[in-house]
Amino acid sequence: MQFSVFIFAPILYSVFPMTEFQAVIYWNIISFFIGLMIILLLMRPDMKISSEKNATNLRGIVLWSVFGVFLAWFTQAIAVIIEEQVFGISLGSENTALIMKVTRITPIFMLIPAIIAPILEEIIFRKIIFTKLYHRTNFFIAALLSSVIFGIIHGEPEHLLIYGSMGFVFAYLYVRTRRIIVPIIVHMTLNSISVLVQYSLDPEDLEKLQIKMIFFGG
Repeated sequence: MQFSVFIFAPILYSVFPMTEFQAVIYWNIISFFIGLMIILLLMRPDMKISSEKNATNLRGIVLWSVFGVFLAWFTQAIAVIIEEQVFGISLGSENTALIMKVTRITPIFMLIPAIIAPILEEIIFRKIIFTKLYHRTNFFIAALLSSVIFGIIHGEPEHLLIYGSMGFVFAYLYVRTRRIIVPIIVHMTLNSISVLVQYSLDPEDLEKLQIKMIFFGG
């Protein structure tokens, strides 16, 4: 999904009347959607399995999702403070800045960080990677390893603490509720708020407010 752009974006560019940059953006949207469909098809047998014992009911899903958003914000705020005050790492995120630059050029691109990516990432990193590790080790080791991988895959090792802290929150919500939909909802909410807030503000205002990382859920 990530590397197919090098093959198919040039094809789009040669077939349709668009710039190379537009071809890359549109193929990213297409490839993420295809990737999501493939993973959902592969996971269909697991999705059909009846609910686990003691899994959270609908009311619990709503309550834990709301609580999870505030827990994620609180945890991320602490991670940001530690990175900035202890390690001297600047608050800005090149990954987030690039996403918002593309979104302003092609607004439909916001579907990836706001909806598609959170679903993909929670299925891959929590339901698959974390769960397999959790069955063989314990919560801390499973959450640590899956969160580190989750952070590295975003391509910003300097912000590993922020991405890792989010990974721990999502893993905790998954274990506590036994519903993958809960971390998915929380992840989607964080990313959607981040995208909408930054999309509605000018880049200059964002620099003044320095809220890029605070609102971004990974």
